[in-house]
Amino acid sequence: MFLETICIDHGNVCNLAGHIARMQQAAAHFRFRAPALPDLLLLLPAELHDTKVKCRIRYRETLLEISFDQYEPKRVQSLQMVEASPDYCFKYTNRDELNRLLEQKGEADEILITCNGLITDTTFSNVVFRQGDHLFTPDSWLLNGTKRQKLLREGTITVRKITRETVQAYESVHLINAMLDIEDTPPVPVSCIFP
Repeated sequence: MFLETICIDHGNVCNLAGHIARMQQAAAHFRFRAPALPDLLLLLPAELHDTKVKCRIRYRETLLEISFDQYEPKRVQSLQMVEASPDYCFKYTNRDELNRLLEQKGEADEILITCNGLITDTTFSNVVFRQGDHLFTPDSWLLNGTKRQKLLREGTITVRKITRETVQAYESVHLINAMLDIEDTPPVPVSCIFP
């Protein structure tokens, strides 16, 4: 089964085209037809119209579940690098492999997964590194997230090869996903990325 997480911010469904495209890509790869999405705002509970909402859609050939929860960002102030190569190129509902890797975070709040020494993602986000006025996202990733793709299209971020060894060339790292934009939470200083 697959999962799509969509941000609904004060009644605005964010980047819907990007999410539909990802659902269609997953469906095409696994040879099924992606289900059409209903009007999410019609399903959104009235008490959630004036807040930021995490809409989760579980699907395969049909829509299996749609849920809405008020969004509270995860507080991340430190990252532990973990070398691994999990298969998460599609947004699966099964996150067992990522959860097992997260057990290696030690005293850190979250892990930063490296694959053959290349920086990829955390267990829940893509990453964007700041170097002065410039923002870079690794050319390697586990999941090519919808927010990452949107920021690349807009020219806000640039792709660059980033390795364990080159992390120290940056000042900080921002965590981004469908729910998190670059400015939504404080960045993690690279001094708080543990090797």
